[in-house]
Amino acid sequence: MPLVKIFALRSLTKPIPLSSLQSKMCGIWGTKPATTKILLSRIDDWTGDTFDEDCYVDIRAYGKPERTREVVLEGIKRVQEAFKEEGLIANVRLETYEGERYFHVPPS
Repeated sequence: MPLVKIFALRSLTKPIPLSSLQSKMCGIWGTKPATTKILLSRIDDWTGDTFDEDCYVDIRAYGKPERTREVVLEGIKRVQEAFKEEGLIANVRLETYEGERYFHVPPS
């Protein structure tokens, strides 16, 4: 299940269309909407002005064998492009995890 966390300053006036971005993330990573969760957090401030970004995108995904470094880096570029298509500049990072170390208890 890819988890996509988007952080944006409260002062950002550009829209962040979550449904459209979710659809694009599913296309990029070959996942389904039911397993691709996108969270938006509006924050007051963040440190550093190293990048001129509208949002910071933090992705956590299962480390499948086919998700090599090259595949992931290409995917991250596609994620940046997806945000750009929505008029947003994204600073993107992705971290993979081992399935044996993943735990989830959905609401019942």
